[in-house]
Amino acid sequence: MSQLNTFLPIVKNMMKQNVCAFGDEYVVVLTDFEKEEIGRLVFDSLCKLSFKTDFVLMQTRSRSGEEPPATIAAMMKTADICFCICQHSLTHTKAKKEASQTGTKVITMPGITMDMFTEGAMKADYEKVEKLTNLFTEKLTASDKIRIQTGQDNEYLLTINIKNREGINSTGVFKNNGASGNLPSGESYIAPQLENSFGEILIDGSIAGIGKVSTPVLLKVENGRLVSASGSEGEKLLELLGEGDGRCIAEFGIGTNNAARVTGNILEDEKAYGTIHIAFGSNLTFGGTIDAGVHLDCVTKKPSVWISSEKVVENGTV
Repeated sequence: MSQLNTFLPIVKNMMKQNVCAFGDEYVVVLTDFEKEEIGRLVFDSLCKLSFKTDFVLMQTRSRSGEEPPATIAAMMKTADICFCICQHSLTHTKAKKEASQTGTKVITMPGITMDMFTEGAMKADYEKVEKLTNLFTEKLTASDKIRIQTGQDNEYLLTINIKNREGINSTGVFKNNGASGNLPSGESYIAPQLENSFGEILIDGSIAGIGKVSTPVLLKVENGRLVSASGSEGEKLLELLGEGDGRCIAEFGIGTNNAARVTGNILEDEKAYGTIHIAFGSNLTFGGTIDAGVHLDCVTKKPSVWISSEKVVENGTV
């Protein structure tokens, strides 16, 4: 079976189940040199399905959160639906935010692989994902504080201040004009306050831009800022974040997709059921105040988590 024949039913289901499209929408497929093959298969599938579609190829960005060229940002605003099938994430960019504000459904698929497209998180029951995601999002919005315990004996504690911040539901279902988020998806997340966010967390899953960690990385946060990260992969994380606002805590999230796997690809890893992730860098696009030009997520597989006084995850079990 050809790759197009494999992709065609997946894209057809995606347009119906996830994007809630009817067939008369104008779709832009934005991709880069790294993900061109997948982008073209999505584009060819959409053409076969009779969607009015354009294909746009750009140079690969150097990191997640880096803006696309101005001409491409302008084109994103003209679409009814824009798929961003790129190596690095455009999720936390002004281009994505402004396109959403004009009514474009912006579906970001950073780092997606052939395997991820045909297996794993894309095969989830998104009705169940949507229900659990909305439940966690309500809990985050109603809370002032999150506590996370990690390590073999739960010896590391990270406290995150989320007072006066609203939870975001990334359900993977985009019903309304201007809706945006990752696909595959399944996470509830929130932008923390820097003040009174402090402690340590052991990252035993993966780090965006690095992949699965070879040994757990211990992160230390003071006043909402990452001040140390252990090992060579911790050093690499600090280098990628830079010396400035890139080291500010930007996000806390819980994965809600029970078909997602931790493979080293952050797009799927952070959606895995029972995992949590924290990110550093930009969060201006989802309720925070940081505009750092970088946003990197760090995934922990078996945490224990309290939202306010309620224990919602115990050693990776929801």
